[in-house]
Amino acid sequence: MSQLLVEFPLTGPLVRNNLLARGADGVLRYGNLTPALTELLDLQMHAFATREAVVEVGGPRLTYRQLWHSASRIAGGLQEQGIGYGDRVAIAMPSGVAWVQAFLGALLSGAVPVLMCHGETEPVAARVLADSRADLVLGRTGAEVELPDGAAYIDDGASLGDLALLCYTSGAATPKGVELTNENLLSAVRSVVAALDLPTDGLRNLVLLPLAQAGGCVDQLLPTFAVGGTVVLARKVCDVAEALSAERVDMVSATPQIFAGLLPALAGLRADGLRTEAVARISKAVHRAECAAAPAIPVDLTIELHGLFPAARQWSVWGATETSGIGLAVDDAERAADRRDSVLGFPFGGTELALCGPHATAGSGELLCRGPSVTPRYWNDPAMTAARFTGTWFHTGDQVTIDADGLVRRERVSVE
Repeated sequence: MSQLLVEFPLTGPLVRNNLLARGADGVLRYGNLTPALTELLDLQMHAFATREAVVEVGGPRLTYRQLWHSASRIAGGLQEQGIGYGDRVAIAMPSGVAWVQAFLGALLSGAVPVLMCHGETEPVAARVLADSRADLVLGRTGAEVELPDGAAYIDDGASLGDLALLCYTSGAATPKGVELTNENLLSAVRSVVAALDLPTDGLRNLVLLPLAQAGGCVDQLLPTFAVGGTVVLARKVCDVAEALSAERVDMVSATPQIFAGLLPALAGLRADGLRTEAVARISKAVHRAECAAAPAIPVDLTIELHGLFPAARQWSVWGATETSGIGLAVDDAERAADRRDSVLGFPFGGTELALCGPHATAGSGELLCRGPSVTPRYWNDPAMTAARFTGTWFHTGDQVTIDADGLVRRERVSVE
């Protein structure tokens, strides 16, 4: 894509360059990452062995030691079925403890997990399976999934540049496969932990985002594991109230649409028999509320969430599958003061911004970004890669403005 680009200085309250250095390709990169995602997870699983790693409301709950042991046995079972380094294993299951076990098992086997949204239409699911050339599918049988089992196995031979995860874009009739490397995933994890200042003293994150998307898997599940926290999963809206009251949740993660749908249920907690003081305790316990804001979260919703979780610091994080789900973030106290629904946020995690278009020099045009979390290419689609990239710059398709202080606001959403 040969067009004039106007690069913007990397500014804003979330810019922290002390851990980043510019590579030969011009992209800012972290210099102290582990060689592979599996190595980081291995370290954390042993460091926090007795803590709860994942809890499914009304279902199983596993410590880090139990999760790692079960995942390594799944990896061994996959190996016995002939799955090895670079093979694709599609995860077509609902979000839950079994999904997490299957995902980690595929990683530990040396395979590349292919994320598939549970309940996807048959034509879209068939396209994803055909395009990814999946060697094995876990799920989609309509019955309880029996995960592979074998002697414990861990493949730790991957490197930063190796393909680690295959994600498919959502919201389009023809989803595109996005290659995410170990470096992409590790950089996204490092960036989220730093930007949201995630604590290491026992975070309990109620993740309502689908794990089959980058926002749920890369930006919530993996960063929570990176700080030794607990991922709490609720399959049904009615489980959310139970999770908040029984699981000591102190962080909630969702999309604007999910939060908007939950507000009536959460506001009606008293009707479910909870005492007023119990409701107040739940409200005060949540210290972080993170919204995957694509499109931008409405200001009115921000204010309603603050009323429900008055002690919580609210964040909106913007990203695309191609950027590992991250790139821009904003503290919603600033958004509420701004009073405009169009705010997307400031760059973070080494994400640099550029604009393309006739008004780019004036701060208006198509948003481009590059950084350590941006995919190097689309899977099996060199034509799409050429169309959406100018060198290392990814064309998001979003029309935005960029202020002098680095704040990005959406003008309109392009239609693919």
